[in-house]
Amino acid sequence: MKDHYAALGVGPGATLTEVKKAYRQQAALLHPDRNPAPNAAARFQSVQAAYDVLSDDAKRDAYDNNRKRNLLDSPIDTAREIWGDYFKRVI
Repeated sequence: MKDHYAALGVGPGATLTEVKKAYRQQAALLHPDRNPAPNAAARFQSVQAAYDVLSDDAKRDAYDNNRKRNLLDSPIDTAREIWGDYFKRVI
């Protein structure tokens, strides 16, 4: 699974404005017409995909939920939250 936050260089708590700003900066640097690097096109597509997901509220919520399930953010905090919710329901 690709980390869209890392692709744009922002954290999970980034606002839509911060996501847009990071996208514009990365797109300007990585656009294949401006960047002669052989992997520029692939990196540019990765940035576009990240922006597509993080700029749409529904897609971002689904992505964040998937990240949480996969323990990408903070495994200890996520595990603590999962077990805490479980014990609240059981007890």
